[in-house]
Amino acid sequence: MPYITVGQENSGDIELYYEDHGAGKPIVLIHGWPLSGASWEKQVPALIDAGYRVITYDRRGFGRSSQPFSGYDYDTFAADLQTILTTLDLREVGLFGFSMGGGEVARYLGKYGSERISKAGFFAAIPPFLLKGDDNPEGVDGAVFEGIQQAISADRPAFLAQFLSNFFNVDILKGTRISDEAVQLSWNIAAQASPKGTLDCVSAWLTDFRADLAKIDIPVLVIHGGADRILPLAATGARTHALIAGSDLLILEDAPHGLNWTHAAEVNAKLLSFLAHS
Repeated sequence: MPYITVGQENSGDIELYYEDHGAGKPIVLIHGWPLSGASWEKQVPALIDAGYRVITYDRRGFGRSSQPFSGYDYDTFAADLQTILTTLDLREVGLFGFSMGGGEVARYLGKYGSERISKAGFFAAIPPFLLKGDDNPEGVDGAVFEGIQQAISADRPAFLAQFLSNFFNVDILKGTRISDEAVQLSWNIAAQASPKGTLDCVSAWLTDFRADLAKIDIPVLVIHGGADRILPLAATGARTHALIAGSDLLILEDAPHGLNWTHAAEVNAKLLSFLAHS
């Protein structure tokens, strides 16, 4: 299995697991919390069939990557991404992040620029800034995130089960767009993640990406579900679209947070259309 070393902790290397399939212009897909690159299962074949080279990777602490005890912040995540792009010497990249992965897209472009990136996308993504404050009244009260951290610390497996139920809006979409088995698959992946990384990432969610978004100078696609219970459209995707001039916005009105699975056909069609147009 292919790994890229991005650092070291004590006596061991910090390695990120990645997959690299297909041929053509490169597409890099960044997964959400608390999953892995495997969550792009319904996008990878469609992109390869359309003639793209597709790279997915597991964020540090998640999937099959190393599980260090630190480094769960967006400056480190962006540096990890830069190591992947430079190690594989990827250029003219389409860079797309789902949920928490949208933070890597924003911070990477804000910190490293678009020299290697030709297009970008935010799918049900976390920017621009989740934490409510005097200069960010559209955000979410900090007590919500404290409650999430307490629930993870108390019983992480139980928290993940409830989280994934809302991730896919199981009470509404079960049997039509999501199965019990698909939810269980996501739980299995999430449960294997680093407990410390799972917890620490909640603090990373409160990163302010507004300055990063202001620096973006390439075409951007924003896709968000109108029924997203995890990252509501009004607080995230709608604001990201407003902050990036000329960005393309697709709102799937009945879609939950996990729309790249439940609404894969709609997501894939829009993604391929966006990539096809210069």
